[in-house]
Amino acid sequence: MDVTTDAGAPWLIAGLGNPGPEYAMNRHNVGFMVADLLAERMGGRFKRHGKAQAQVVEGRIGPPGPASRRVVLAKPMSYMNLSGGPVNALRDFYKVPVARVVAVHDELDIDYGVLRLKLGGGDNGHNGLKSLTKAMGAEYHRVRCGIGRPPGRMPVADFVLKDFSSVERKELDWFVDRAADAVECLVSEGLERAQSAYNS
Repeated sequence: MDVTTDAGAPWLIAGLGNPGPEYAMNRHNVGFMVADLLAERMGGRFKRHGKAQAQVVEGRIGPPGPASRRVVLAKPMSYMNLSGGPVNALRDFYKVPVARVVAVHDELDIDYGVLRLKLGGGDNGHNGLKSLTKAMGAEYHRVRCGIGRPPGRMPVADFVLKDFSSVERKELDWFVDRAADAVECLVSEGLERAQSAYNS
């Protein structure tokens, strides 16, 4: 099945992060930031889903007409390391094939501001991806938002739960905007087109 043109199921775009205002600007929450921007572009507001521990927005991405794609935007409210349960519950509810799930997440092994898109693969020590893969297998799309490695000997767990630095924040709006563009391109034009446009 060509997942980009099949007219049936919607796409499920899951921005990964931690709920609560204290986490809002953390590096680990860049997936939530991208989901919020996509919701804004779609003119929707996140609402709690009745069957899953998540907030969702339903809408469409892409140009009006037959080329637009039905999407469900989601922010799991379970904390990062338990993201798989809510995302898989939404996948079941909306009858979404795994290959139509897109996880938007922070990535330590990519420099800050750099994007990489791919289908499938390992979790690279990312607890959100680990949870998703355990819940539904690994063959989902990833939009990987580079945050770089921690400086010096700072533990990874501390680094990802810190807010973006003042220097990083100067580029953050641009970075989130570009990641949202990449998600839209992936859903409406397919992985190869999105990779050639956004894998920097």
